[in-house]
Amino acid sequence: MDLAFQDLKLHKGRFIATMVGVGLLFGIVLAMNGIYRGVIYEGTALIKATGPDLWVVQRYRGGPFNEQSTLPEFFHYSVKSIPGVEKASPFIFYTVERMVDGQSRHFSIVGYDVFGGLGGPKKIVAGRPIQQAHYEMVANVKLGARIDDRIALGLHTYTVVGLTNDAVDPDGDPIVYLSLHDAQEVLYQQDNEEVRNQRERLLRTLSAQNWLTPDKAQKLLDPPGADTHIINAVLVKLKPGISRVQTARMVEKWLYLNAYGTKDEVGLVLKGRLTSMTHQLLLFRMLLLLISVVIISLVIYTFTMEKIRSIAVMKLIGAPDRVIVRLVIEQSLLLTVGAFLLGFVLISNTYSMFPRRILLLPADDAVTFAVAVAAGVLASILGLRHALKTQPAMALGG
Repeated sequence: MDLAFQDLKLHKGRFIATMVGVGLLFGIVLAMNGIYRGVIYEGTALIKATGPDLWVVQRYRGGPFNEQSTLPEFFHYSVKSIPGVEKASPFIFYTVERMVDGQSRHFSIVGYDVFGGLGGPKKIVAGRPIQQAHYEMVANVKLGARIDDRIALGLHTYTVVGLTNDAVDPDGDPIVYLSLHDAQEVLYQQDNEEVRNQRERLLRTLSAQNWLTPDKAQKLLDPPGADTHIINAVLVKLKPGISRVQTARMVEKWLYLNAYGTKDEVGLVLKGRLTSMTHQLLLFRMLLLLISVVIISLVIYTFTMEKIRSIAVMKLIGAPDRVIVRLVIEQSLLLTVGAFLLGFVLISNTYSMFPRRILLLPADDAVTFAVAVAAGVLASILGLRHALKTQPAMALGG
């Protein structure tokens, strides 16, 4: 007779309720593991998906994602002239909030050279890539847009010609790809009302000068306009066999710019923009795991202590110690493994409902499972120390 399962039959309701409670706790622990990994994945996904050999940015700046970097657009010609550079493409990245399908949506815009340049979407899951210089866009499926939808950005309306699921921005928001000039126009171009207001303010300022006649003030009034030929970075593809380190040094020495490899750019984001969030999530992750270990240990220890009189009866009728050890260990493992599997099944079937990516890694799940089992076994051992010292006389009320 398996005493562990016979005992569980007598206390089935309580055991199942305990397993469900601990399983929900394990589900939260696994979810926190996935949130932590998901933040790192999303924070660096666009950098990895773009994946040039070098990111050339403004001097002493951490790149287009970690902090603002502005360069004149024509700088990519200078970068292209560096020995060993096969291709140098202008790139722009910024975040906006616009109305999409009647709802205010927060997303980021990537502008790139659509005619053979670097920085565009790598995988189109529906539709086609951008083929015209103006008024077309490729959107991440997370935006909720559909093929042929028309979205107003700045002074113009753009048609969704393709959908991608390559990457999101470091905040987990969707990416919208535009041609370079369209993206620059959306960011920098002033609308007609703003231009008119600036002209009127400037005209009033000039007219207030006593030495200027109205005709002279009108002649001095230059049409105001923003310079839209600004980029955030130059993406570089090197010729085969060319050293990234040496090319980066030449860029820094000759052009007075900073150049980073993709791994360096990822490191800058992790140590800069994402560092506070990842550290806080890591702390919560460790605290939740510690709390779950303490709770499962206390539950198993309590279960063992409640069986002291039953164990005394077993010893009174001559049951060997190995029977008692098997009883406690089996129940401990059944509770721990069952609760973990319940939590694992729960999070595996609900992680897609979270607003941000939950990235479940087998290694994290294995570590959590190992820690939980180790805690259960340790609690069982502590309980067995008391159980094995139980005197048979306790069965008679002694």
